[in-house]
Amino acid sequence: MKSRSLFICFLPILIGCLFLSTSITSQAQGNNKNNSKNKSIIPNDTLPSNDELLAIQFFQNKEYDKAAELFEKIFKKKPTYINYNAYLNCLIELNDYGAAQKLVKKQVKENSNDFKYLVDVGFVYKHSGNGDKANIEYEKTIKQLNNYNPLQVIDLANAFLFRNEIDFAIDTYKKGKKLYKSYPYNYYLADIFEKKQDYPAMMTEYIDLLDLNDSYLDEIQNKLQTKISEQDADNSKKDALRSILLKKIQSNPDKIVFSKILFWVSIQQKDFETAFIQAKSIDKRLNLQGEMVFNLATLATSNECFDVAIKSYAYIIAQGKESYYYYNSRIELLNVSFLKITTTINYSQQDILNLEKTYVSTIDELGKTITTIPLLKNLAHLQAFYLNKTTEAIDILKEAININNATPSIVASCKVELADILLFTGDVWEATLLYSQVEKAYKNEPIGFDAKLKNAMLFYYIGEFNWAKAQLDVLKASTSKLISNDAMNLSLLISDNIDFDSSTVPLSMYARADLFAFRNQDDQALVLLDSITLLFPNHPLTDEVLFKKAQIKLKTGKFLEADTLLKQVISNYPNDILADKALFQIAGLYQIHFNNKYKAMEYYQKLFTDYPASLFTVEARKKYRILRGDNNN
Repeated sequence: MKSRSLFICFLPILIGCLFLSTSITSQAQGNNKNNSKNKSIIPNDTLPSNDELLAIQFFQNKEYDKAAELFEKIFKKKPTYINYNAYLNCLIELNDYGAAQKLVKKQVKENSNDFKYLVDVGFVYKHSGNGDKANIEYEKTIKQLNNYNPLQVIDLANAFLFRNEIDFAIDTYKKGKKLYKSYPYNYYLADIFEKKQDYPAMMTEYIDLLDLNDSYLDEIQNKLQTKISEQDADNSKKDALRSILLKKIQSNPDKIVFSKILFWVSIQQKDFETAFIQAKSIDKRLNLQGEMVFNLATLATSNECFDVAIKSYAYIIAQGKESYYYYNSRIELLNVSFLKITTTINYSQQDILNLEKTYVSTIDELGKTITTIPLLKNLAHLQAFYLNKTTEAIDILKEAININNATPSIVASCKVELADILLFTGDVWEATLLYSQVEKAYKNEPIGFDAKLKNAMLFYYIGEFNWAKAQLDVLKASTSKLISNDAMNLSLLISDNIDFDSSTVPLSMYARADLFAFRNQDDQALVLLDSITLLFPNHPLTDEVLFKKAQIKLKTGKFLEADTLLKQVISNYPNDILADKALFQIAGLYQIHFNNKYKAMEYYQKLFTDYPASLFTVEARKKYRILRGDNNN
């Protein structure tokens, strides 16, 4: 196919320039009728002449002989590259290759250092049907690079690219890399390979720059940040980069920069397992005393990748007390392990026992002080709600509350935890007294709102629905979105079911089952929930009953049964308040326990598509993008 690329690009520029300059000139003349100096803002010699406009028109109409005649005249008068190329295109369209070759060789003679005319010699041969001769000219031109400076490599490569000779542009840069080893032609090559969709070659060029000089690290990261985040839905760029880095690390084990870049890439992709391996390697070689691993653990925790965070802290602890991060790692290891158990359903009973043991040994080592009060509080929670050691838990919290110089806020948090455990054991009135103390002391603070919500739930559990609802309605305006949402949901549950059945018997049964579930008396809770379904079929509580049963099944590790119950909520009650929450939990089941990321993505997508106003929409989008392999910084 004959090439008219430059002429076609040149055409709108000429026309645009004409209209723009005419407009500006007219405006200037209108505003300055009496000022001869301002008749034209743009000099006349920059405007397309009548001959140029006519030549363009002839070319558009495919009257190439007329266009060639005019462009020859124009080029002789104004020998610019644009006019030269327009004239050359006309000759090629006319198949007048003799005149075209004569034109090009004259330019070569007059511009001996300008390689684009040497490329045009081959360009004309190629259009005349002599591809072999064209290739010989191209190769001969590349060989002449020996005598020129690094920038002429770029000029020659651009000339090849302009004539769509991509492979010769690549050969030019490769020759340049041999001649000028310190010049970063890799950037140009990477761009070409990206356009060819040869991503392994593209990524090789970027990574080879680090072989050239480690100082390119930040620059390469900035480049790759863009490349691996744009139009890479199938992860082909990321996969190519990872593969090349792994090979580089294997063949250059002492070159730390490759481990650094792989660590960085792994963080971008949320691949914390690979990042952990690289962080350990870098830590050992540079003697960082766990700094990089500690930072990774913090990041993994914020992304709910608890297992990697646990391994990271354990690695630092294993280095001994001499490590700067040793004591912080001891504390953070407990916090992450606690989060894993209390915020997920991905743990075993042995995990809980091991964690209790670690809490005890750590507190023994660090002592019972202001610093370790959070550890005491979490240990009490673990013992009460997961190991049924309520007496020990209550004693620990009372001891924590009485530690000298403890801040009022940390004491208040321990009181709320103690109230939770007292409610768990059945000591309702002592629990409400503690909740009320904290609520009164911290009326307009998050911990006060939390205490008020828990106190309202306590009265809901024991059937005091009107009092509970009054407190919940106050909390709807809470500054905490999570607390206000929980308060609104429970308030609606109460009001909907009081209106439906003034006897409140089904609601009382449901609240009692809810309390049984809170106390881990799951069998009693399930019996009561089943009784509601049998005694009050088609009651508005039915979706709540299904959802509560699903929560109990999740807690006890019966994931298939939980999945079935949650799907009943979605299919039977798609417009009720629990549908979005059920969808979110189903997606989590498929992601974590059923190991089916595509199904998980399907449910996450359904959630943010069908329920855009849901409280879970933002998190669902985040998890969907992570599963899809996006770069979600």
